[in-house]
Amino acid sequence: MRLVATDLDGTLVRHDRTVSPRTVAAFRRLHDSGVAIVLVTGRPIRWIFPVYSQLNVPALAICANGAATYDPATDTIVHSAPLEADVLAEACARLRAEVPGVVFAVERDGGRQMRHEPGFPVGPWEADHESVGPCTPEELLTRPAAKLLVRAGVQSPDEFTARVGACLAGLAEATHSSSSGMVEVSAAGVTKASALALVARTQSVEATDVIAFGDMPNDLPMLTWAGRGVAMANGHPMVRAAASDVTKYSNEDDGVAEYLERIFSF
Repeated sequence: MRLVATDLDGTLVRHDRTVSPRTVAAFRRLHDSGVAIVLVTGRPIRWIFPVYSQLNVPALAICANGAATYDPATDTIVHSAPLEADVLAEACARLRAEVPGVVFAVERDGGRQMRHEPGFPVGPWEADHESVGPCTPEELLTRPAAKLLVRAGVQSPDEFTARVGACLAGLAEATHSSSSGMVEVSAAGVTKASALALVARTQSVEATDVIAFGDMPNDLPMLTWAGRGVAMANGHPMVRAAASDVTKYSNEDDGVAEYLERIFSF
């Protein structure tokens, strides 16, 4: 394998948002041996830096489920595929007509900024973040967005994602990466797989030479594209069923590190 791609939350990162010393050591060995490393996450760019500070490997990061590829060496977005403003407006209009009580937020500039409608619930860790703030429904639609975030009260994540996906069929991609009932919407054709395939091509790496790790439905396109797609032991049942392999251990117990140690014999 010439390239290792990994999701973060629920995969590489533990519940307390830390990366274990064993995992850090495994990725340092990969880097030192010349294996390319790509972080592939639903996280916005503003959430990437704590992982970089722990992992200490200058890996590209595919953020916002494939909408933005970030290079930490230059602090630049080297590729982006946002929802254009007209598509964003159409998506919101369809969902407002279909889903009672729906509220929205958008990730902009790869997730360097988030804007949300007043009724959209924001996590306590971001309530006072300088890059996060409320706006009117009209202001929400004035610029392209890396992701549209959709909520409508308490929902079953799988069922609500299917409902949103059906409503936006042919217009945009819908997925989810948590148990909170929030749906993440990207531009049509934009997934973790589409962005990872582009990175692999730029490094002259074939899909057969890629191993990818993930745990949630937003990881499915990447896991099925990679030559070896590995689901976490703690992963969503649908992800474990679709993967070519499953780790012995969860993200809490160094599942990725243990798997890499066996595959690369270090």
